[in-house]
Parts: sequence; structure tokens; C-alpha cells
Amino acid sequence: MIRVKRTYDTSKRGDGRRILVERLWPRGMKKEALAADAWMKEVAPSTELRQWFGHRPDRWEEFRRRYRKELDANPAAWEPILEAETRGLVTLLYSAHDTLHNGALVLRDYLVEQRGRPRRGKAAVPASASKTIGAKKPSTKERADGRGRRRPRRT
Repeated sequence: MIRVKRTYDTSKRGDGRRILVERLWPRGMKKEALAADAWMKEVAPSTELRQWFGHRPDRWEEFRRRYRKELDANPAAWEPILEAETRGLVTLLYSAHDTLHNGALVLRDYLVEQRGRPRRGKAAVPASASKTIGAKKPSTKERADGRGRRRPRRT
């Protein structure tokens, strides 16, 4: 399941994997307050499209059409989100004030449509496709020592 949520709303345990889908970092937000698992700039509308739209409701339908065209041209940007959804709930984070006219809604609807379509195979995630925020989760071969740090498990 894919949900959308404003970055300024409180994070909740039930949000699942939280992915920021904006090109710009939300104004006034600290990384700790946002509690995002990843920042995927490349899946957001292009700077040109975002500036043209300007959150004007009269341009909404054309914005949706143009943004979907950008998504069609760049599946490597959004396929990792569908992969994450196979492992559980995904919440797309956006910072727009308008909760009815924003890119995250278009992206969510687009991804729901793509979910049922056959894909060209497993997406290779380029290093630039997402930026993980925060510390990495330990693997099963790592354990915490008494000071909260991770160290390799001895075999």
C-alpha cells in the first residue's frame, strides 16, 4: 500500500517506509524531525515543471499530464518505490501546503497503475536514485555492543 503525507505532519509508527519525494528539502525541517528513510529527488517533478505549475489549481490537469509523461520516461526513478511496497507500507512525503494538488498524489496514482503492469525486470537502483537518511540498519551478522555501536559478530 502506498500513502501520501505532508512532511510537516507527525511521523507515526504505522507509516512504514517513509520516502521524501521532493527535489527540494522541506523548508525549516531537520532530518531528525522528518524521520525519512530515503530522499528520492529524481522521482519528483522536474524543476521546470514544478516552477511552471506553481501550485495553481487551474494548471492541475496539465501538470498531471506532464508529470506522468516525465515518469513514463524515467522508470528507474520510481521502480524502487514499487520494490519497497512489496516489503510493506510506503508513505510518500511531500511539503506542499495544498493537500489536493501536489506531485505526491500524482506519483501515488501513477504507481498504483504501474503495480499491475509487467515490468522489464528488476530495477537496478543507481547510486543517485535515492539517498538514505540516517544510520544503516544492522545486518543479521551484526550485533550491538554495550555502547550502542555495531560491530561484526565473531564466528
